Amino acid sequence: MSDSISGKITKAIITSAGQGSRMKRVTRVLPKALLPLFKKEGDLRIMVPVAEFIIESLSMAGVSKFCFVVGKHKSLLMDYLFDMGVTFVFQNEPKGFGDAVLRGEDFASQGPVFVHADDGVLTGGYNEAAGLFAEKDADAVLLLRKTDNPKRYGIVTAEQDSDYMGHKVFKITGAEEKPKNPKSDMMLSAVYLFSHRIFGSLRESEQSGEFELTPGIDRIIKNGGRVYGILLEKERWLNVGDTESYHKALEYSYEKL
Repeated sequence: MSDSISGKITKAIITSAGQGSRMKRVTRVLPKALLPLFKKEGDLRIMVPVAEFIIESLSMAGVSKFCFVVGKHKSLLMDYLFDMGVTFVFQNEPKGFGDAVLRGEDFASQGPVFVHADDGVLTGGYNEAAGLFAEKDADAVLLLRKTDNPKRYGIVTAEQDSDYMGHKVFKITGAEEKPKNPKSDMMLSAVYLFSHRIFGSLRESEQSGEFELTPGIDRIIKNGGRVYGILLEKERWLNVGDTESYHKALEYSYEKL
C-alpha cells in the first residue's frame, strides 16, 4: 500500500477553508483551526489551537505528512503552521467540504489518506480506523457516533459486521447528508480514512456550487467499494464549530485533557 508504513497511513488532508459563520464575529478574523482548547502541560494548564490537537492525534496514528486546505484566513493559519512543515492548498471560493477534499488529490497521490475537518477533534478512534482500514483492505473507514438529531448530520445505513479493538464494526450500505427521513441514528464524525477511490467518486457526484463529501462516500458504495464504520461510544467529538458546542468542548478539555 503506497504512502503507508507497517500498515499505518502517513498522509492527512485537513479542510480549513470554511467561513465559520456559526461562530459569528470571532471567525470573521480567526480561522476555526486556531480556536483553542485546554491541555495540561506538566503542572500547567495551557491553551492549544485545535489544529495542533488534530495534528497530534493523527501523528499518534502514524501520519507524518499534513495538507491543510485553506481559504480566506490563509495568512494567519499559514503563519502559525509554517514551522510544522505542512503543505497548503487553496480553496478561494466556499464550494463545500467535497470540493475542499478534491483540492488535496495531488497531495494524496495514489495512497490512502485521512480526511479531517478543522472544527473539532475526537478524543480517540484514530488508531482503530487505521488498523481496520488495513485489516479490511477497505476503500473507506468512517468513525460513527449515535445522534438524537439525525436530520442535522451525514447519516449512514449499515449492517453489523464484527468487533475490532473493543468497538462494533459495521459494513456501510449507504450514506446521506442531512436526510429528511433518516434511516438510522448513526452519524458521521468529521474524520474519515479513504483509498484514492474517494476522488473519482467525488468527481462523479460533484454539483454546481457547494457540494458535500457524503455523496462521494455513497458513490463508492454504489460502485461496489468496501466501506466500513467504527461506532464510537465512549469517545467525544470536541466541536469548536458553534458557540454551544465550543463551550462544552472547553469545559471537557479543561477537566479531562
